Amino acid sequence: RPIVRVWPALLYDDAPTAIRTLTEVFGFTEALVVPGDAEKIIAHAELRWPEGGGVMLGSIRACDGVHAQTKPGATSVYVNSDRAEQVDAIYRRCQQAGLNIAQELHDTDYGSHGFTVADTEGNTWTFGTYPGT
Repeated sequence: RPIVRVWPALLYDDAPTAIRTLTEVFGFTEALVVPGDAEKIIAHAELRWPEGGGVMLGSIRACDGVHAQTKPGATSVYVNSDRAEQVDAIYRRCQQAGLNIAQELHDTDYGSHGFTVADTEGNTWTFGTYPGT
């Protein structure tokens, strides 16, 4: 398994809820969660995508310096799956969770099967079968 060298990093007002959404609805797994110094604050978390890669996230209130200027909900992430059935299953879980589907499930002219959803704070996540080149 190759070393993951690129880590999208997201900030949330409510990072514990984001972690639940990303794990229970999207299908990421918790690799590391470091609580902050106050209730409902996450200093740092790493979530792994089962097919490779992952994301980092934390609470905006745990940040300082340049990262404290980032606005929660301003990120867009693409997540690849080798299996269209996996994308379909994530889509159904997003619907069941009541998340805002920004772009319905569809097939593209470049061979991807996917959709785009907004998480609980407005970050957009596209799940699709296009692996990149």
